[in-house]
Amino acid sequence: MPSNASSPSPEIATLAADLQAAGVQIDAAGLAETLARIAAGPRTYPARAWQALIAADLPPELADRLDAAAEALRPAEPTADPSRLDRLREALATAGVDGFILPRADEHMGEYIPAPAERLSWLTGFTGSAGVVLVLPDVAVIFVDGRYTLQVAQQVDTGRWTVEHVVRTPPAEYVRTHLVGRRLGFDPRLHSINAAKRLADAAEEAGGSLVALQDNPIDALWADRPAAPLGPVEVLPTSLTGLDAAAKRARIAAELATRDIDATVLNQPESIAWLLNLRGADVPYTPLPLAYATVDRTGLVELFLDEEKCTASVRAALGNGVTLRPFEAVGDAMDALGAAGRSVAIDPDAATEWMRGRLEAAGATVTLAADPCILPRARKNAVELAGTRAAHTRDAAAVARFLKWIDDTGTQTTELGASDALEGFRGAVADWRGPSFPSISGAGSHGAIVHYRVTPETDRPLEDGSLYLIDSGAQYLDGTTDITRTVAIGRPSQEMRERFTLVLKGHIAIATARFPTGTTGGQIDALARQFLWKAGLDFDHGTGHGVGVFLGVHEGPQRISSASRVSIEAGMILSNEPGYYKPDAYGIRIENLLIAVEAPAQEDNGRAMLCFETITFAPIDRRLVEPSLMTAEEIAWLDAYHAEVRSRVASALGADDRAWLEAATAPLAG
Repeated sequence: MPSNASSPSPEIATLAADLQAAGVQIDAAGLAETLARIAAGPRTYPARAWQALIAADLPPELADRLDAAAEALRPAEPTADPSRLDRLREALATAGVDGFILPRADEHMGEYIPAPAERLSWLTGFTGSAGVVLVLPDVAVIFVDGRYTLQVAQQVDTGRWTVEHVVRTPPAEYVRTHLVGRRLGFDPRLHSINAAKRLADAAEEAGGSLVALQDNPIDALWADRPAAPLGPVEVLPTSLTGLDAAAKRARIAAELATRDIDATVLNQPESIAWLLNLRGADVPYTPLPLAYATVDRTGLVELFLDEEKCTASVRAALGNGVTLRPFEAVGDAMDALGAAGRSVAIDPDAATEWMRGRLEAAGATVTLAADPCILPRARKNAVELAGTRAAHTRDAAAVARFLKWIDDTGTQTTELGASDALEGFRGAVADWRGPSFPSISGAGSHGAIVHYRVTPETDRPLEDGSLYLIDSGAQYLDGTTDITRTVAIGRPSQEMRERFTLVLKGHIAIATARFPTGTTGGQIDALARQFLWKAGLDFDHGTGHGVGVFLGVHEGPQRISSASRVSIEAGMILSNEPGYYKPDAYGIRIENLLIAVEAPAQEDNGRAMLCFETITFAPIDRRLVEPSLMTAEEIAWLDAYHAEVRSRVASALGADDRAWLEAATAPLAG
C-alpha cells in the first residue's frame, strides 16, 4: 500500500521538536508519515489509543496537538469523476488489455477494507460494501446485490454505467457472453482463487483470455490515494478468549498434520486475529490488523505485520512460537516454502490468485483446502459465549434508552440526529469499542433502502405517520452486537401493521426453530419467509449471517440463506432478520442475534437436535403488531420475550427509562 506523506509542514516540524524535547525519539519526517498513516485508518476507540505508538503518557497539551494534527490529515471520501473511466480505458489500452474487472476488495478479502483499497468507490462513486465493476471499450458495468439496487442508482452515473444484479447476472456469466475474444485484465491480489478460475473459464469460453496485471492500473491514476493505515495492535487475555494462542496454534498444527500438510498461509485478518488473540485498528468497524501469517505443522507461526503497529508489550506477548516479520516479506516467505518443496494449504475462497501463483511458481505443492481457523472461530467456546451474552445485556440498556428517546423526540429529530444519539448512549457503556458497522438510520422511504447510509445531503426528519428503521451494532471487548428495530412515528397505517406482523411471525419462526444437527441455514431460511410468501411478498437479502466475538459483525461460514450449504453447529452465533421493503414508502426489519445450542432431549427423540437462544433484548414495537394475524403461541412468545427484556434490562435504567420500558414490554393483550 502507498505512503503518501508529503514533506513535513511547519506545524508538524514544530510538533516533532516539542515531542523530542519531551523525550520522544521521532523526527519531523517520521512524524509526518506516522500521522498520515494514522489519518488513513479509522478512528480508534478509546479515541487516542493510537498515540501509544508514538509515546505513552504524553502531557495533555502534546496529546491534544497530536490528535488535532492527525485529524487535519484525514482524507475525504472519494468523489465521483466521470473522467476517471476514460482515463482507465486509456491505461488499459497502454497495458495491452481490452478490459478490466475489479471487485470491491483488498488483498485480505475483507468486508471492510482500508481507505487505499477503495478503488471501486474512487472509480464509480458507489460506497456500498460489496460490488464488482467490469470495464470494456464499449460498456462499463457495475454489479451489486439486492441490498444496493436503490443506492447504486443514486450514487453512480447510470448514463455511463450499466447496473446488473450480481446474483441474477454474475460477472463470470457476463464475461462469458460479452468478452468475445478480448483480453480481460485483473489484479490477482484482489480475486480469490475460485473467483479467478470462474473468470478464466468464462473468458476462455468467450474466446478471450484473463490476463494477470503486475500493477493495478487504478493505483497510478489515483493521485491522492491514502497511505497504508497504522492501527495499534493489542493482545486479548484468555479471560476474554477462553483459549490462549499456544493452544489454538497446537490445534491448527494438529489439523495440518492430519491432512499431511506442511504449512498453511493465512491472508484473512479475522483468522489471524482469532489464532493469536490479536485485535487491531486498520479497517473500519472490525478490530483487525492487516496481516498475513504462515502456520507450520509444528505450530510455529510467522506473522507478517508492520512492527510499528506493535508496542513492546505486544511484541513480548506474542511469545516464542510467533516470529514477527515485515508485512512486505510474505512474498519472500512463500518463495522459501516453495524452494523447500513444502506442501502448503490455502483456502480457494479466501486466499488470492496471487498467493497461489507465487507459491506454485516457487515450487510449492499447493493444496486447496478450507482455512483451518474458520470453523473453530465460528464455534464459540463457553468463555466467548458468556462474554457476548454480557455485552448484549449492557448494549440492551443503551438501546432501551435510545428507543425511549425516539419516542420522546419523534419528529423533532432527523436520521443523523437519531444515529448520533444512539452512538452517544452506547459510548457510555463499559468496554465500548465503537460501532460494528455503519448504522442504517432510515426514515420513511429511506427505510426501504436495505443498506441505506445517511449523509448530510440525504438526512431527513422523522415524520408523523411514518416508520423509522434503525439497524445498528457495537463492538465491545467481550462481544459484538447487531440489532434492528422498526419504530412507528405517530400512528401507523393498517398496511404497515399487517406487514410488520408478517415479518414478526417469520422472526418468531426462526427464533423457535428446532432442527436436527447437520441442518444448514439454507434449509431453515424459508421459515422466515413463509408468511410473506402467502401474501405474495418477499425480501431480497438473507435471513441471517454469522457474527463474531469482538470481531466481524458478518462472519462465516454459517448463515441463514437459501444459498447456504453450511451446517449450523452448537456455539455458532447468527442473526435473525427478516424484513419487508416497499419502495418509496417504508422498510421493516426485525433483527435479534441467536446462539445455536443443543435442544433439550425429548423421550421420543431419535436424533440430536439444536435450537436457538435469543441474546438480543430490546422491545419490539407493540404499536406495529396486528394481534389478529398471530397465533396464541406467537403472542405467548412475544410476551415471554418482552418479560425477559424487562428482567434483564430494567435494573440498569433510571426511573423514567424504566417506566417507559415497562409500558413498551407490557403483554400484548394488556
